[in-house]
Amino acid sequence: MAHYDIFNGDADGICALIQLRLAEPRSSVLITGVKRDIKLLSKVAFAEGDTATVLDISMEKNQEALRHALRDGVKVFYADHHRAGDIPEHKGLDAHINTASNTCTGLIVDYYLGGRYREWAIVAAFGDNMLAAANEYCQQLGLSPEQTALLNRLGVVMNYNGYGTTEADLYYTPAALYQVAARYKSPFEFIEKEAEVFNTLTTGYDDDMAKGITIKPDQESETAAMIALPDERWARRVSGVLGNELANRHPDRAHAILTAVPDKSGHFQISIRAPRSNPTGADNLASQFGGGGRKSAAGINDIAEKDLPVFWEALESTYA
Repeated sequence: MAHYDIFNGDADGICALIQLRLAEPRSSVLITGVKRDIKLLSKVAFAEGDTATVLDISMEKNQEALRHALRDGVKVFYADHHRAGDIPEHKGLDAHINTASNTCTGLIVDYYLGGRYREWAIVAAFGDNMLAAANEYCQQLGLSPEQTALLNRLGVVMNYNGYGTTEADLYYTPAALYQVAARYKSPFEFIEKEAEVFNTLTTGYDDDMAKGITIKPDQESETAAMIALPDERWARRVSGVLGNELANRHPDRAHAILTAVPDKSGHFQISIRAPRSNPTGADNLASQFGGGGRKSAAGINDIAEKDLPVFWEALESTYA
């Protein structure tokens, strides 16, 4: 019998698992990947009696594999904030699903654990751009402005590290970053003891963001903007966090960040960010084009160039 920890490769997925394994240590097989690699349950050849923890990947996108696992006698703990679809009613499933626009998986796990490792939950929230919740918890813990800024910085760069078409685009594989960070009960200790990792991520983020923020939108209106990035590694890394940064700078505007799909001419991936003043609808918009996500942020893995005008019209109409 084996236990599998299956988690999204962004800050939220990593920090959710850190909290759980600090509270409940156990040996496990790690199953993760780049942030957009969400159909992770299908990668596991489960056997009867196996157990699994699934964090920060849409149940809707993993329905078939989840039902197969449950039928095969696998017990599953599942925590997530993305579109869930029909949640199976099964004695082997312990589901903690909350799709509200002001939460993330790290916060769901924090609630489940009674706040035992809240600093890591704050990092998860900052990584997912849940600024209000993250700042509120920082105030409750009595953190200084400098400490709050440091957790914000860590969340942003851990999230940044998850973006890329393949793990070759990343500075650290999500599994490796988790394994280093999970050694520390506090993210402040991680930052101090793993300064090389932290500095690598922050320098990479700053360099990539400096390039991305100068790119002018291809389409722009008062309520939406669509920006195409060049087909380069730095652009694939910055695609998601650039959307977060633009959403914070222009809170009344939705943003769509396009990056080319490698080896597939004329096809793009899109990161969608709803306006911060209206953090809804991104998941429904993405689902119209085969994508998914959550209310405030979602993505499309493959859209043809010929369909971009239709997508732009849908983006504008969603947030008009």
